[in-house]
Order: sequence, then structure tokens, then C-alpha cells
Amino acid sequence: MSVRRTSARCPIDTEAQEGCGIPWGATVQPFAATDELGRSPEECERGQALPRCDNCYAYLNSLCEIDKWAWTCVLCGQLIGFTEEEFARYQSASSPRPEVLSSLVDVELDDDEEDNVAANFQARPVFVAAVDLSALNAGALFGLITFSHKIGLYDLQGPIPVVKYVSIPPDMDGKLPVDLDMAMPLSAFLASVENKEHIAAALETLRPTSSWERATAAGQGVEGVSMGGRGFGVAMDALIKYLGPEYGVTFAMARVFAFLSGPPDYGAGQLDTRRYGEQYSSKGEDADKALLPAQTSYYKDLAAQAVLAGVCVDLFAVTNEYTDLASLKYLNIESGGGLLLYSSTEESTLPQDLYRMLSRPYAFGCILRVRTSTGFKAATVYGHYFPDPEYDNVQRIICCDQFATYAIDFEFDSSSGFTRNMESSPVLQMAFQYSILVPQGEDTNQSHANGNSGNGSESSYSHSYVVKRRLRVRTLQMDIATNFIELYESADTEVILTVLTHKIIRASLDDGVKEARALLHDWLVILTAQYNDYYKLAQFEQPNTYSKLDVAFSRCPQLQALPRHVFALLRSQLLRTHEEGVHPDHRIYLQCLFSALEPSFLLRAVYPVLSSFETLDKPAFPRHLLSRAALITSGSPIFFLDAFTTLIVYYSATADPALPFPPPQNCGLRSIINRLKQERNITPKLLIIRGGHDNTDPFDRYLIEEQDVDGNGIATGVGFVAFLDQIAHDVMKYMK
Repeated sequence: MSVRRTSARCPIDTEAQEGCGIPWGATVQPFAATDELGRSPEECERGQALPRCDNCYAYLNSLCEIDKWAWTCVLCGQLIGFTEEEFARYQSASSPRPEVLSSLVDVELDDDEEDNVAANFQARPVFVAAVDLSALNAGALFGLITFSHKIGLYDLQGPIPVVKYVSIPPDMDGKLPVDLDMAMPLSAFLASVENKEHIAAALETLRPTSSWERATAAGQGVEGVSMGGRGFGVAMDALIKYLGPEYGVTFAMARVFAFLSGPPDYGAGQLDTRRYGEQYSSKGEDADKALLPAQTSYYKDLAAQAVLAGVCVDLFAVTNEYTDLASLKYLNIESGGGLLLYSSTEESTLPQDLYRMLSRPYAFGCILRVRTSTGFKAATVYGHYFPDPEYDNVQRIICCDQFATYAIDFEFDSSSGFTRNMESSPVLQMAFQYSILVPQGEDTNQSHANGNSGNGSESSYSHSYVVKRRLRVRTLQMDIATNFIELYESADTEVILTVLTHKIIRASLDDGVKEARALLHDWLVILTAQYNDYYKLAQFEQPNTYSKLDVAFSRCPQLQALPRHVFALLRSQLLRTHEEGVHPDHRIYLQCLFSALEPSFLLRAVYPVLSSFETLDKPAFPRHLLSRAALITSGSPIFFLDAFTTLIVYYSATADPALPFPPPQNCGLRSIINRLKQERNITPKLLIIRGGHDNTDPFDRYLIEEQDVDGNGIATGVGFVAFLDQIAHDVMKYMK
């Protein structure tokens, strides 16, 4: 579990929190194999015996004071007596327990007989999709379903695939004439992935609906909306009920890979895409604001059903037409799944992304709980989860891999903050309960230590699996800052950018893109003003104040990157308006992507890393500013840009023609590219461009520092410079 904070120190009270200008928060990757310093968790056993506080329910940890007969909770100060069993455990002279030695422990919970029947049909993962078969382990079950104006269920257990259809009614009530379980029992629908030949044969039979069928469906409509026969909403509703506990079968986990080639336009859950075409004449309504909210609650309600059924939905949209992802995104966000958007099948990395998704470790049935000591609390938690309807600060996550990241905003319980109790440092505890699937007979601790959760090569696994429930607990003690300098000098700009990104995404959904841009701009103005005021760099009542303003944070190296990060975020397509050429579905895709990235990945997506090479094997400079001037002054022949989702190799127009083009597979640059691809949770596209021969626009658009922050696409030569000048003017207005 990796936890990173916006600042290593905490503000002392509300006045300090608001006065310093830095957001107070943290990011957490609960299923990361190590903590933020690269340390692995200490393994424990019999986690249900781990003592808990009677008052706040926090777990015993390395920060607690332990006496002979009792222990004191470090979060609330309660004294809790040991039971006889606990007394024997913690007073043993043989060896101290891991939970009292380490701040990060991973505990195996007591086995549940029902969950661990080796040959139990229910204790196996279920995948429903058309996927790369080599990515699934031998213990998984696989199902294939198609949808148009009818739902097709494939029986994959025999050598000849058999498909049974259930018609989708065109009306909006969503009721099927026949339940899926009646059309085909679930035991017949789900086949072991060992039957790869049968599954492959079924995939070969897939054919698009005929033009006659599409014309028939398109001829029907509800309230004047024409239909093209894509009954996605009804199909997903029926599938979630099919896989859920309604029919008395509960699986270890069920994961649905849903593929869309356009907007749902038939039956219940159909989306009216006319609002995209009518936005130019929106009768005075902000077009960007109109296209961000969901037009229906259908898919949000469907996501709630998926959570209750334990079904994770990953959505793959392969289309360049308006699909209204603003309405569909709740399916993946609240069920813990992902949303990936591809403009065409020819250029998509969908097969690679699907393989990565299936082959990396994952946890399922997860619960994340955030607890804090007296004086402060978690005000908001951001990320892809479903909030527990009963308990505060409890997030339910159907499926979680090591990349999944969540952000937390802290606030004080009262304006006095920590001033009343300066002797004890504030404490943050995160408890992450989750399940993994391991082969029967394999050492679960070893499997867990290797980052294995039931995925891997077929030869490594038997056909019997057990579900293991585990608890990961991380407890952090935080120092209190006595002044702003300590807050500034312990700041982590990557985490600050992450928390800010979550905030502005929410602001854009509530108030529109333009308002979110204004809020982000104003935040930097206020931070700059408070920084200058605290360091006494400018006397705002004096006439020469403007010339003395430090908008580059030269006194504090830890904050110097923030203006560039904010500038880049303002220029990103996440905050560009429709008039600037941003497709609303692409903006929703970026919202889903950015709100799940860990801080270092997010920074590359917002402000890419540009490096240069003297040769294909010899690096020149590790980092350049994103400007044409930086390229010219460096004199390097080859540049490499890492924008997270895109990797670009750029040969300058003056590069020696003798340099191999494209870079050969055995060169050092290719090794770097291959390593970066392996590290990512999604597959970046690789572009190789030769200046003077190829179209350089895909590379030039990343050179943002010479472009206007308003995003008009015109290189002014003073983009970032003009932005800092505007910040300085706005600081003067703010301080008057």
C-alpha cells in the first residue's frame, strides 16, 4: 500500500491550512505491492485476532503503547484490555508480532469453509467478453454474450457453438420476454477457458447484424428517437442479474468486458445523441456544461446493481461518433472498472490493453476504510469506487489492481485544529480488506508476495482454487508544521497536482469546464500571493510591488514546478472547451483516466517528459522544457517524448541522415520504450516522426510553453511567459 501526501507535514489549524494555499490531502494505492519507499508489507496470520479499539475500531499497530494487560489506541487514546488469547500473543518472549513492529502489515484472515471449497464452481473467477484467450488462467470461467436488438447467449462447452437468442423489446421498461436463466442455465453458459478451441470456434461465428435487421430496428422508435438496434442497456441489466445472486450462484468475482461501437440506441437505456448536434444552437446554454452531466440515471442505477451483485464492468468504446460516455461512465467508475476509448480498430491498442488487464494481479471484493486521530478527518475521497451506504469513509471496490489510486482531502474537526494537543502527532490509518484467488495447495503467503492473485501461465496452476481473504493495514504518524516554510519545503508537487485534478474534475461536472478553469487559475493566484506575503518578498501597498513579485517560487524549490503543472493542466484537453476542438467523449475518457492514475503517471500525462539523445544508444539531456526553443538550443538530433498515453520519437530536420530510421529493436532507445510500455497500466501508442519529411503536428502540439493558455493553437512564443505575467497581474488585484 503506497500512501503519498501533499506535504510531509500537517498544518496546525484551519488558519494555517487556508493560509498556506496548499491543499491538504493524500493519495493511496491500496493494492500496490510496496509502500511509497519500496518496502513490502510484513506478512501476518490469523488476522481476525488482530485487536481493535472498542471506541474507534482502529487496529492495533506499531504506534500504539502496549502494557502488560492492555494497549492504548493511538488514534483516539482509548485504553483497551487484552483478552487471554491476546495477552498470550503479545507477551510472548519468542518473537514480537509483525503488527507491532511495522507500519504496514498484510494479514491473512481466518478461513471460511464455504469460501474455500477447492472444487467449488462458485470459487472461480468469471469473465464475460470476447478476449485474448492466452491471458486467462486455467481456473477461470468464460462466457460470450452479444447484443443488438436481441441478446445472444453462447454455449461454449461443446465442440459446436450453440447460441440462443432473447429478443430485446423496443419499449423503455427494459423487461425481457424470457429471463436469461430460462434461455440458458448459467452452468451451461460459463465454460472453462481450457476449452479454448470451443471458445475460438464461437468467436469465429460472430457476425454483425444484417442490413435488413438494422433497418427493421431503425424503423422503430420511442418519442421520436430513431433506433439502430444497439440494445446495450437491457443487455447489461440482464447480464448483471444473470451473474448476480438472484439465481443462487455467487462467484469469487465476475468481470464483464463490454465493447461498444456506438451509443446505445435501442430499448431501455438508449441515449439521445441529438444533444451533441444541437449544442451549437443550445439557446444560450453552455455547450460544454450541457454535455458533461449524464442525460439519464439509468447507468448509474445499473452500476449500483453491479456493485450489489459483485460485478466489475470494464467499458471499451471503439468509435469516433458521439457515444455519450458522460452517461455510460458510471458503469465502470462505481464498479471499479476502466473506461478505454479508441477512435478506430486500425489504430487501437485494445488487444494489448485487454491482455494487460487480465494478466496483472488484482484483488476483488475490496473495502477501503480511512480512519484518523482526533482533530481532523477525511472530508472527501476521490476515485473509482462505490461509497458504502451505511458507513462514512468506507469505499467498496469490486476489483482493484496495483495501479488503482484514490485521493483524499483532509479537513479539521474544528478551527483550533491540533493546537489543543501539540504533544501527540496526528495519525492516519487505512485498512484495506480484499480477496485473492490462489491455486489449491500453493503457499498463499508466497503467492501474495510474488504479486500473484490467480493470474498467470496455464502450466503454473491446477484446476482447483481457493479464495483467501486478507487485510492490509497502514498506519502513518505525521509531524505538525510550525510555520508555512515547513509546509512549503515538505510539499510533494505530484500529489498536489493529483488532488487538484480530482477537485477540478468534480468542479467541471458541477459548474462546467470554464468555471473549473477559473477555479484552478485562481488557486495558483492565491498560492502565489500567500507565498510572496509570507516570505515578505513584496510590500503590496508599495507602488513597485509588481516588479518584486516572485511568481516562479524561487525561494522554495519544492514549489517551483507548480506554475508549469497548472499551466499544462489548463492547456490539457481535460479543461479545453468544445470551441477549442475537444470532443465531449474524449474529455470524459480523460476524466476517468486521470482520476485513477497514481501521481507520477498523472504528471507525465499532464506535463510530458521530453528528453534528447546524441545517438540511439547515448542519452544527451534527461529533461527539456516543452518548447521549440529548447529543441533548437540543445542541438540534439533525436528527441523522445513520454506523454503517458503516447510515446514519440522525433528526429530533428537537421539530424544526420545516416542515423538509422526507425530506431532498430536492439538500440538503447528501444529498450527504454519497451520498459515504459511494460510499466504502464495501458499501452501507449508509439509514433516515430522524422522532421522535414513527416507531418510533425502530433509532436508539435506537445510543445505547449510557446502556446497561448487559452488554447487557440497559435504559437505566440510567449505562452508560459505570458501566463506568469497574467498570474502576477491577478496577484496584485487579489491583494488590493
